[in-house]
Amino acid sequence: MTATARTVAAGDARRRFERRSRDWKKCLSEWSFWADPRQLPPPGDWRVWLMLAGRGFGKTRAGAEWVRALAEADGSLRIALVGATLAEVRSVMIEGESGILATADQANVPKFEPSRGRLVWRSGAQAFVHSGERPEGLRGPQFHIAWCDEIAKWAYPTRSWDNLAMGLRLGERPRVLVTTTPRPIPLLRDLAKQQGVAVVRGRTVENRMLPDVFQQAMAAMYGGTRLGRQELDGELIDDVAGALWTRALLESVRVAGHPTIRRVVVGVDPPAGSHGDACGIVAVALGRDGKAYVLDDASVGAVSPEGWARAVAACAVRNGADRVVAEANNGGEMVKSVLMAADAMLPVKLVHASRGKSARAEPVAALYEGGRAFHVGAFPTLEDELCGLIAGGGYEGPGRSPDRADALVWAMTEAMLKRRGEAGVRVV
Repeated sequence: MTATARTVAAGDARRRFERRSRDWKKCLSEWSFWADPRQLPPPGDWRVWLMLAGRGFGKTRAGAEWVRALAEADGSLRIALVGATLAEVRSVMIEGESGILATADQANVPKFEPSRGRLVWRSGAQAFVHSGERPEGLRGPQFHIAWCDEIAKWAYPTRSWDNLAMGLRLGERPRVLVTTTPRPIPLLRDLAKQQGVAVVRGRTVENRMLPDVFQQAMAAMYGGTRLGRQELDGELIDDVAGALWTRALLESVRVAGHPTIRRVVVGVDPPAGSHGDACGIVAVALGRDGKAYVLDDASVGAVSPEGWARAVAACAVRNGADRVVAEANNGGEMVKSVLMAADAMLPVKLVHASRGKSARAEPVAALYEGGRAFHVGAFPTLEDELCGLIAGGGYEGPGRSPDRADALVWAMTEAMLKRRGEAGVRVV
């Protein structure tokens, strides 16, 4: 190859490399290239995109990118930007580090006019600033699309939403994106159930760009608690009307440790069949202070009798239990024999229930209300079941039956109420 040919070839190679580099740079600058799929518009004919996610998941970035892409593509758009306050719309949605101005391409940065409360794109599209503390400000204007941020914080969520909904009447497909950390307000509960609403959920831990030290600290401090499940996991947690336990009550009895222990009881609610419901297994300690402490929820799913019996034995050994109390309504001797087969040294006590689960749970709930029962750490699934038990009968929690909650009731009854001769329990 001649020197000239080598020079030409080298030039071609350099141009190909530069072209590929530009292509990669373009890809990396494209939001759709590296965004989580849940941060992109969902498929289907939706009118409300409801993003319920924990803090740091990327809700603000998703909202800013959605608005920016639509505004740059269609100059006729009229957009509503609605936040908890006017100041938050500006500081978070517009000027924030993940807001509209920060995510805009340098060639298409919209002009922000604070005095007029609007953004104007080169395409001609305009976005107008509104807040959930001024619902009347949304009465009258018309919009094609809207981005509503932290709707659970709005001072007047329902009135503001109603006025906004009536103003979304421009174009063929008016749409709304709602980005919020969930709180149990009526508006969010209603929206999540409506037709035409695409619900997307996300957790803080799923954002890999957040520092590991932050993730670890949040998990250690709030993992499994109501605050953590709401603010970090993006769960919409609500209380059931008439429930024996409330979320606030359980949060008030959560402790980091326990005093010297006098004894430990493991309560067991065996499944009805060989591969039926979950087997509830809960360890409760009686402290020297005369109060009860939930130590462990070792419940297991649909496994064989040998499987759940081994789980009971392991829980008893792990927590130093001196008694295993098991409900025996469904084959008492079989339950005892299965447990003894797993560990011949298990001190097993069988109990028969003559009342319903909620009735048996009422005196135990009273222990919590009286400040005599505590949870050492968080037990999310168990606590969900407790909050589903309704006074007077009934259950509206997860699963078909409150197996974990029933196991806790047996353990608490043995540890705290046995000497009171509670009615409805017959020991064999």
